[in-house]
Amino acid sequence: MKEDFLKYQAQTTPHPLAMEISHAKGSYIYSIQGKKYLDFVAGVSACSLGHCHPRVVNAIKEQAEKYLHVMVYGEYALSPAVALTKLLASKLPKSLSKTYLTNSGTEAIEGALKLARRSTERSEIIAARMAYHGNTMGSLSLMSFEERVAPFRPLIGDISFINFNTEEDFKSITENTAAVILETIQGGAGFIVPTDNYLQKLKSHCEKVGALLILDEIQPGFGRTGKLFGFEHFNMVPDILVMGKGMGGGLPIGAFTASEKVMDTLMDNPKLGHITTFGGNPVIAAAALATLQEITESDLMAEALQKEKLIRKLLVHPLITEIRGMGLMLAAITISEEMATTIILKAQEKGLILFWLLFEKTAIRITPPLTITTQEIKEGCGIIIDILNEIESQF
Repeated sequence: MKEDFLKYQAQTTPHPLAMEISHAKGSYIYSIQGKKYLDFVAGVSACSLGHCHPRVVNAIKEQAEKYLHVMVYGEYALSPAVALTKLLASKLPKSLSKTYLTNSGTEAIEGALKLARRSTERSEIIAARMAYHGNTMGSLSLMSFEERVAPFRPLIGDISFINFNTEEDFKSITENTAAVILETIQGGAGFIVPTDNYLQKLKSHCEKVGALLILDEIQPGFGRTGKLFGFEHFNMVPDILVMGKGMGGGLPIGAFTASEKVMDTLMDNPKLGHITTFGGNPVIAAAALATLQEITESDLMAEALQKEKLIRKLLVHPLITEIRGMGLMLAAITISEEMATTIILKAQEKGLILFWLLFEKTAIRITPPLTITTQEIKEGCGIIIDILNEIESQF
């Protein structure tokens, strides 16, 4: 299978990990060789409830027996999509009442950008340096990392950048600005959390100049930070909320949410202002609904904060300089890029799945399923500490 994978399936790097997967259950992934791996990555934050959660699997099976795709998005009323968007509205502030379902997080970003320009009738979009919002052309245009964007220029225009957590840069946000778009917690940059009421102050400034504030919750969303969405920690509400990854229980989905007044601008002038064939797919919406129900009806969000404390307590070592992030969206910062890579590769050899972050090369991603147990956390952190002790003399 590995040979065929490398020969026939397009790759994203010259050296993929190429683990050959047999099956996955709970917090573990199993290879076709029979090896068991404890998953501290959860499909890069996508598998919120672990692998093959019974509630999600049952929802998929039940919906698959009723109907699959029947019509392009927004024309027919499909019960899983209606129930999902209604439940979302009940869990969000009143100003976030209407949701557009998409196939992925990056597609939701594209929709949010169009919505901001359409509803404000302005064109300028301001993003944060070292942000990551996806890889489609609009999302890529929000990336300041020239090494990654240069080969694909020209990108979409009228994009400028500010520094995250820097109030001085608010002066760049003016009456010409359609929207400011930020990750609530910067992911690829190293799980950077907003400080000193930054988001609250930014929202206030946006309101003064008539710009919208878009928050990208594709990684923090659906309970990973200890609340359903990360912005709930910061005493403010975005104008447009973008989500993805963890909302699907392991299936591909994204969404953007805004007020009815703002969202309805996509319906007319022009009609079909934003369209998709498979967005709101009933099977995927059923999985997302089951995921949202499980997360909001259980103690998983409160437990995420307790599990964060345990991880921080266990991962104390001279080679770890800092643990960043919130809840189960954490990054262990090491002393060098070489060390981070060594730890990640050795961990896989020892049956623990870790991963890199996009821009912060000294970081090790720790984003396990919300359902991970205390014992599994101890097991995984123990492997990391053992590796650090093994390599300490090399660094």
